[in-house]
Amino acid sequence: MEFVRNDNDRGLLRPPERYEQAVLDADDALRLVRIQEEFLRGFRKLAGLGPAVTLFGSARLPQDHPDCVAAYEVAYRLGKEGLAIVTGGGPGIMEAANRGAKEAGTISVAANIQLPFESTPNPYQDISLTFRYFFIRKVMLVKYARAFIIFPGGFGTLDELFEVLTLIQTEKVSPMPILLYRSSYWQDLVKWINAQLLAERCISPKDLDLFRIVDSVDEAVEGVIQPLTAAGTLPVPPAAG
Repeated sequence: MEFVRNDNDRGLLRPPERYEQAVLDADDALRLVRIQEEFLRGFRKLAGLGPAVTLFGSARLPQDHPDCVAAYEVAYRLGKEGLAIVTGGGPGIMEAANRGAKEAGTISVAANIQLPFESTPNPYQDISLTFRYFFIRKVMLVKYARAFIIFPGGFGTLDELFEVLTLIQTEKVSPMPILLYRSSYWQDLVKWINAQLLAERCISPKDLDLFRIVDSVDEAVEGVIQPLTAAGTLPVPPAAG
């Protein structure tokens, strides 16, 4: 499937040309219909998903990159525990995680996004959704997750990380594990959070407990399994064979 960007959709975030305009723009009215349709389609397809883990990370890494290998192994092992795996559906980390889920025999979910690049969905998707709007896609990536594992990535990954942190910090969603994979990638960001956000009292000390760094597949898997087991939300693993 090849996605084509509709530049008209940039209008959603474009300010009105005339600020005195008091009526709803016709294009915005149409967008509201599209937004409702996208939410409904996502909610219907994922309604019976069950406990899931969402993996975030770069779309630009090759499959033999150590982070992709780790993402595959983490998704595979969590899948063997009966957890569904959710990703953004693209290449790189997302493809590795969907492939791990698929080969583990669990449900592999992908919330794809229409982009002018990185636009080909990976082939390991049992449930495949395609969204026009980023904010709807992020709702689907968050709504069904019981834990998040954040692999190295770029602006999109950082956006998803801070979105999840903000939702938990503000109690819009219940607390759940947020694991940052590979300390060598994340340690400078965490140092900055301590040196600037915490030092300037823009966050509270307890906010630093919302996430933790892991450096191995074992740590990542245990960081999900232990709290879900303690909470009684770990599903029964599928039967062997």
